[in-house]
Amino acid sequence: MASIFSKIIAGEIPAFKVAENDEFLAFLDIEPLAEGHTLVVPKKEVDYLFDVDDELLGRMMIFSKQVAKKIEKAIPCLRIGVTVIGLEVPHAHIHLIPINHIGDMNFSKKPSPPSMDKLKATLDKILAQ
Repeated sequence: MASIFSKIIAGEIPAFKVAENDEFLAFLDIEPLAEGHTLVVPKKEVDYLFDVDDELLGRMMIFSKQVAKKIEKAIPCLRIGVTVIGLEVPHAHIHLIPINHIGDMNFSKKPSPPSMDKLKATLDKILAQ
């Protein structure tokens, strides 16, 4: 069964796409922990990050680094935090989160989702980089 991420990759569900190539897609999280919170996913359906083959995983990290550099330029923060939880959606993905404090990556807090206009404004800031 296709995950929600597979449906986003296929264009069946709209997303705020930050970056894309033949192998990966990066898009804004619609329930972000911080402005600019981005998900990086392989286009190939793999449930668990550590089941991604080594070569693809290496390229995924390089892709994530390129996306993180754009976010870092667009969103004021000390760092781009990187985390993999792997429980939310059965499709390998990496969270890139602008942070200023370690608590900024607390997934147990439920943020209030931003408006579509706010997500579009954030996307425009990142794409300008």
